[in-house]
Amino acid sequence: MRLYAVYAALKLDYSYADDSTEPDHHMADDHIRYDILAQEALRGVMRKVLAEVARTGLPGNHHFFITFLTGAPGVRISSRLRERYPEQMTIVIQFQYWDLKVTDAGFEVGLSFSDVPEKLEIPFSAVRGFYDPSVNFELEFDVKTESAEDEAAAPAPEPVAVVPEKKPETKKKAAEAEKKPAVAETGGKGADVVSLDAFRKK
Repeated sequence: MRLYAVYAALKLDYSYADDSTEPDHHMADDHIRYDILAQEALRGVMRKVLAEVARTGLPGNHHFFITFLTGAPGVRISSRLRERYPEQMTIVIQFQYWDLKVTDAGFEVGLSFSDVPEKLEIPFSAVRGFYDPSVNFELEFDVKTESAEDEAAAPAPEPVAVVPEKKPETKKKAAEAEKKPAVAETGGKGADVVSLDAFRKK
């Protein structure tokens, strides 16, 4: 009640101080950066959950899909995994994991990839997504990939006038085929690295 009364008084005083009859729809600059504070608070939720699991194990049917940027500062994975997943990967903490350790800055965990044991060290600042499908709970974080940062930093190229050239039909079809994206193979092992969207409850 005291907080509400203080808030009401402040609101009343502000209304008297403002002589303008029209509302100000201009969005002020966010010097507090509530977006960053909210991201840090949500990372604290993830940190607390993982720390509890490291101490007592996974309760019930809870398990986690964690997506992180492999090229982010502080990420330590094998060169084999980094070559296979140059931008990001999603790991599963469920049945086969070991040596889960959590600090204020991040966590490390042991996982098996195609029957090869690996140790991963992941700072919380590199995590893009945390998902618990058992209760359909998901956290998303605004972390840019290195390619996105490079594109934002690179200056836009100057337009160049190009004179269209008439090409044979065969070359035109070949050019159209090159524009189509390559389709990744779906066979082989790799159950520990999956698509997060495939496990979200509709």
